[in-house]
Amino acid sequence: MYKEILYTVDDPVAVITLNRPEVLNAFTLTMAAEMRHAVYRAERDPSVVGIVITGAGRAFCAGADMNMLRGITAGDAPTREPDQDLDLTPPHPVPADLDGEYTYLLAVTKPVIAAINGPIAGMAVPIALCCDLRFMADDAPLLTAFSQRGLIGEWGVAWLLPRLVGTARALDLLLSSRRVSGREAEAMGVVNRSLPKEEVLPHSIAYVRALAETVSPASMAVIKSQVYQDLVGPLGPAEKDARRRMVNSFSGEDFKEGVASFLDKRPPRFARLGDG
Repeated sequence: MYKEILYTVDDPVAVITLNRPEVLNAFTLTMAAEMRHAVYRAERDPSVVGIVITGAGRAFCAGADMNMLRGITAGDAPTREPDQDLDLTPPHPVPADLDGEYTYLLAVTKPVIAAINGPIAGMAVPIALCCDLRFMADDAPLLTAFSQRGLIGEWGVAWLLPRLVGTARALDLLLSSRRVSGREAEAMGVVNRSLPKEEVLPHSIAYVRALAETVSPASMAVIKSQVYQDLVGPLGPAEKDARRRMVNSFSGEDFKEGVASFLDKRPPRFARLGDG
């Protein structure tokens, strides 16, 4: 089905692999469409608790395909191959603020993890920032690259990055386009954790497996929605909304199961999300 990504599911994890290793997984419109289709496919699959996005070969993603950029400089509009017209309808309504080219990842009801196994640059940076968690190879380089190409902060990165690392650090990375390692990215707060390259994908998969064994998928979906909704709103309405959601959760099956499993000293058996 896909030309530029790989898609595998090993209950409870869906792994989406950017698969153009010969060009460091340089991003194309075809890859963008296929990734979005695969993400929604995983969201609909009740066997999937979390989604991991990674890269084939030695890189995560080197940014936009340079042939595509060269075409733009010549006045050509980038296009997707006609046989790659996939149904990109989301499984549920997406809030207007999150209905963007890659910010749709923030609206996915399941956790999305970027397993940054190697170099990451350019537009791949905001894509990774739209994931909920990021684990990165400790010696892999990260650079925003936009200012080096005569471009601006693309795809919402000027909104996303300061909220992770603060204004001064975000401007450092965006203005200078300097390379930072996974270790420095962790210290700055860009990624959750840096690890040896060979551990990045296994760690990401293990993280999802731990979620599947211990927490409610329905709770995760609501919490994720709360975090991104409340990020741009005042405290008062957020607290009132949390109280309303809390009362609703008291009547839910997952709350009953969570209490019962704790009292019975056994692993919980929560229902999965998805429509099959």
